[in-house]
This record gives sequence, structure tokens and C-alpha cells, in this order.
Amino acid sequence: MKKMGQDSDESGPEDNPVVDAVELDIAAAKVVQQELIEAEDAELAEADENGEVVKADPSLLADAAYIQKDTRWRNKQRTLCFCSRGVTSQFRHLLEDLKHILPHHKTEPKFEKRQKLHEINEVCELKSCNNAVFFESRRGKDLYMWVARVPSGPSMKFQVLNIHTTKEVRLAGNCLLGSRPILHFDKHFDELSFLKLTKALFIQVFGTPRNHPKSKPFHDHVITFYWLDKKIWFRHYQIQPETPTDRDDPEKQALTEIGPRFVLDPIRFLAGSFSGQTLYSNSHYMSPTALRVQAKKLLGNPYKRRLENKAERKAKILANREAEDPTEEAFA
Repeated sequence: MKKMGQDSDESGPEDNPVVDAVELDIAAAKVVQQELIEAEDAELAEADENGEVVKADPSLLADAAYIQKDTRWRNKQRTLCFCSRGVTSQFRHLLEDLKHILPHHKTEPKFEKRQKLHEINEVCELKSCNNAVFFESRRGKDLYMWVARVPSGPSMKFQVLNIHTTKEVRLAGNCLLGSRPILHFDKHFDELSFLKLTKALFIQVFGTPRNHPKSKPFHDHVITFYWLDKKIWFRHYQIQPETPTDRDDPEKQALTEIGPRFVLDPIRFLAGSFSGQTLYSNSHYMSPTALRVQAKKLLGNPYKRRLENKAERKAKILANREAEDPTEEAFA
């Protein structure tokens, strides 16, 4: 009897010609790769000997202190973004645009108007959020934005003006969904005291935490805040190279507006979350109702204006009437 594994006529896997060919191809690929590496090292060594500066990393990303291989999510910031009942379609689209910009946001159904604002703190606690952006609509045409730090405060109330959503203006810019934005503040946010507080709160609310599960490790758009005409102007831009060859040159980048765009008119800053002592009150602010009342006073009542015009016409006719001629009765 023949033993198993002995005196067999079948060839083993080591004698398979297909396997031998694959192994030869792998070995050849390794040799070619090693030659390429050696050639690159020789070029770098020659450049160093000639005194040439080798820019292997033009953006110096390898030497940046903020780029590390730490994948842990340390700065756990979560922002609750929601609105009240009665918002218009434009206000709702503005909220959706902000949600696309903030990958660390959390959503909530619409807040009932009969509820008190301090109840938002309980909603944030249930959602594990430490920041809140709340849009409050009044009269169906006035929009207010609350930005608060939950639960200790502070909280800020703004009126939102000149609203233009992303789909409304149809701008040419675009950015990667979920990428981390760069926040830019002009010099006034480092000079005025209440704007320093605004800057610190906006960084926590609009700044996407590093290594957030829903974010991507890219910086391809920038959010800017400008202080002009006693208001905060919000703009959103895409960062793109001027030419395709300038992709790795940080000095040759252009900004293209994406949207949304709006203006924030500060009203009042509170020490607590949706309550507390007033830290700042804008003395130049006028409510929309006061502006409408003032406009009506300037225009006046239409009926009253018609009566005044009628009286002026009668007075003008009487003033321009010719005097009576005394000789007319003598020849009658």
C-alpha cells in the first residue's frame, strides 16, 4: 500500500507555474520600487550638496503643531439648532444652511411660543448640548437669534436682518459637507469689550471641534464676522487656489462666497442662559415695531392728508381771487 503524501504523481503547490509567475512579478515590483526610492534619495542628497532648498512640504503641514495623529475627540462641543413655531420658509432655509455649516449640531422640533425661554436649558440637557442657537419668529416677518452657552451662560440676543439663503442668491462657491470651517474676526472683536465676549461665544458655537465623528479633517471654507455700522455682518467663503497648479501654495488662494449671508443687530447680552443680569444693551437699537410706527407718522394718515390738501386748495383759490370792480354796478 502506498502511504498518504508519499509516491504521489500530483505536483505540489510549490511546483505550480502560475504561483511562480506571480512571485516573480511581486519581486520585480519590489525591485523597481526600491530603485525609485534610491533615485529620489540621490536627487535630494545632490540638491543639499548644491545648496538648493528642497520644498517637499510647501505648506509646512508636517511641522504644524496643531496637526497630530491624535484621533480622540477632546473638545466635546455640541450645538443645538432649532426654531420657534410660525417661522417663514426663508427663516427655515436659513436654519438649514447653518446646520450644513455646523457638523456638530443637533436638531430639535419647533419650540412652542407659549413655552418660556429658560425651558430650552432642559432641552439642551436632554440632547447633551452645551451650546444653543435658537431662532425666534414674531409677527411672521421679524426674526431674532439667540446664541447661548448652556447652562451657565452667557446668552446673546440679535435681530437678523438682510437675510439671503444659499439657494436664494445662487453663488458660485461650494465646500465639502462636514469639513471644519476657519473662523475669521476683524480687528474690532479684539478692541471692544462686548465684542470680545461675542468672539469667545461664537468660537464655541460655530467652531467645529477637532476629530468630531461627523466632521472631516479639511479646511476648505471660512466663516467671517465683520463689525460695521454697529452691526455684525456674517459671510461665508470657499477657499480655492487661483490656478490648478497653485493647490499647494497657501499664498495663492482665492475666496469665493458660498452663502448664506445675513446681518446681526445686537440687542442685549445676558449673564445667564436665556436669563440673568444684563451685561450689555445696545442703545442704538430700535425695534421693528417702533420703526414701523415712525414710518407711519412720517407718511401720515391718508385721509388726513387728503383733508389737508383740500383745505390748502381752498385757501389758494381764495388768495388768488380777483378784487371786485365798483364800476360794474353803475352800468348795470
